[in-house]
Amino acid sequence: MNRRNILFSALYAVQWLAIGLAVPAWAAMNIEIVGGTAHRIQVAVGPFLRVPLEVTDPSQVMQADLAKSGYFNLARPAGLEVGDEQAVPYGRLRAEGFDAVVVGALNPRPDGSFEVRFRLFDSVRVRQLAGLSFVAHASGLRGIGHRIADEVHKALISEPGAYGGRLAYVVKRNGRYALEVSDADGFNPVTVTESLEPLISPAWSPDGQSLAYVSFEDKKPVVYVQHLAQGKRQAVARFKGSNSAPAWSPDGRKLAVALSRDGISQIYLVDLEGGAPQRLVRSQSIDTEPAFSADGRHLYFTSDRGGSPQIYRQELESGRVERMTFGSDYCVSSALSADGRWMAFVQRVDGRFRVSVLDLQNRQTQVLTDTDHDESPSFAPNGRTLLYATLIQGRGVLATVSVNGTIRQRLTQNGNLREPAWSPAM
Repeated sequence: MNRRNILFSALYAVQWLAIGLAVPAWAAMNIEIVGGTAHRIQVAVGPFLRVPLEVTDPSQVMQADLAKSGYFNLARPAGLEVGDEQAVPYGRLRAEGFDAVVVGALNPRPDGSFEVRFRLFDSVRVRQLAGLSFVAHASGLRGIGHRIADEVHKALISEPGAYGGRLAYVVKRNGRYALEVSDADGFNPVTVTESLEPLISPAWSPDGQSLAYVSFEDKKPVVYVQHLAQGKRQAVARFKGSNSAPAWSPDGRKLAVALSRDGISQIYLVDLEGGAPQRLVRSQSIDTEPAFSADGRHLYFTSDRGGSPQIYRQELESGRVERMTFGSDYCVSSALSADGRWMAFVQRVDGRFRVSVLDLQNRQTQVLTDTDHDESPSFAPNGRTLLYATLIQGRGVLATVSVNGTIRQRLTQNGNLREPAWSPAM
């Protein structure tokens, strides 16, 4: 690999690798709201009836999700036990300032599972807005709480919530790098793989069942795929030179990767079943960080073909390439929303690295973050929230921001977290 390629690749991968830390036993992430809407919806939550003491109460999970969203204020009024049997006290709720109320119950089933029912009522218009039932074993009740939060959010805000799915991220603890997976609220963490050498660039498969990532365990970057359910992994790009920046094709059968096998970073398509890589982008410049559009028609990538790192888009059928970013001399790390509306990326603004979003319909760009070292944007399944990594007082944390920049959160624990990726909708 030539010197120019090394320096260019270092812009994306190496900066954070020198951060050292000592992390005690894992604790769930702390989620701090650092922004919110001016007028929040007031929601009363009645305790779900018939919840055994030894299992997770889905209503508490839902309440924690909604409370941290920045859109809602939640409370449990004394004596509010509506469940499935009693009438909703609309007059009392309105008098106490509540716009809506969530109630529900758990009904045990003969096989040891539970039927979870919930209902959402509009206290002002005196009507039911949503109501569903789910069946789950005790281990799945936390996930049901997230699903209820999504339903309540959608009914009250008229857009999908971002409480479900899983997060993948890299943490370095005690001199070892670990690729972790957790629920979106930081619970149920699992270590996918560990290494004494750096791990970077995790990417979820479209079905959420596998993770591609880059490991330096062979003293050079190699792309692996970890199949989570089977616990099996395979090296899918271990060619001469650097193998990096994996991105899944929409059908989940192939990966676009940046390979330097020809002396400079170029983008290829590799099949998980093997075979020779297929060249996707051709230039005399450094091309890296591929990302497919959801419909598979376009490939977005970072290139210095114009003299500085910028994001380009290639129509795969015709090969036509167009530049997507302007207004900064450094734009990298594109991420696409599932609905095709938004492209997130990192750009340098007054010497600081900020997450920005480009509206692909009107080509307007908005800077979303205000910290100095923001990187690795990843869309939530709802396409309205972005997850990214940043530095706060020298410590790596994860953060989220809404695509309009109004709702922000920080997700922290006792350590430095980098390279986040939010799983697709399951």
